Amino acid sequence: MNLHQLTEEMNKFVASKGWYEDDSPKEQNERNLAISLVLEAAEVLELYQWKGSGVERPLLEGELADVLLYLLQLASVAGIDLENAVLDKLAANQDRTW
Repeated sequence: MNLHQLTEEMNKFVASKGWYEDDSPKEQNERNLAISLVLEAAEVLELYQWKGSGVERPLLEGELADVLLYLLQLASVAGIDLENAVLDKLAANQDRTW
């Protein structure tokens, strides 16, 4: 499954919950999705908090999936082709020195 197909599945899920409706209490706009993305990313970090190493794989898988879903949705709502954006960024980073 590619990013486009994952985005379609994510959009079907969100629509099935009614979150794309104009009167939804969970308005799916860029601002709200960006906030949710960062909150989910923080939950990934939280899995590692106060641990020397190793986290429960199913917990990490779930949190990483949440991050990806919000990223896909933010890109979709913003009208960004994430596949092209990633390829463009990789190409730009080829000439970058760290």
